[in-house]
Amino acid sequence: MTEAPGGQASGETLLYLTDEQLRQGAEAMFFAYRGFTADPDRILAGLSYGRAHHRALHFIHGAPGTTVNNLLSILGVTKQSLNRVLRTLIADGLVESRVGRDDKRERHLHLTEAGRALEQELTDVQRARMRTAYRQAGPEAVAGFRKVLEAMMDPEQRRQYKALREGRG
Repeated sequence: MTEAPGGQASGETLLYLTDEQLRQGAEAMFFAYRGFTADPDRILAGLSYGRAHHRALHFIHGAPGTTVNNLLSILGVTKQSLNRVLRTLIADGLVESRVGRDDKRERHLHLTEAGRALEQELTDVQRARMRTAYRQAGPEAVAGFRKVLEAMMDPEQRRQYKALREGRG
């Protein structure tokens, strides 16, 4: 095993954080999430929608034609909860539910033109906030941040996340 700078064996470099530093990280994540959701929340409130509607629009946009069961798996919500959200989005003309070609029991979800426009508006405000933060932090911090987020995911969540990323090319 080779020595790393500081006398530690490479592959064994440990990052030691105190409980207080971990608490500060958790608090920073909490406040960052509040900031990240604040702009879309204002837009959604004007339409009497909430974050569940936003998440549904986001993931339907990312995987047009996704099934209700796949969306249930990604969001990790109950069928009753998702159905309530989807009924509203469909009734308001933002989402279309199409019967599956091969399996008539499946429902495939697509955004309508109005749904794509709302999803784009919500995404634009979040991208602007992220772009500003990423520029301020720099490329190494961005890569490190992504690694930290991925390491915090449960294995199944990480698998779903990577599958979504690969599906977008």
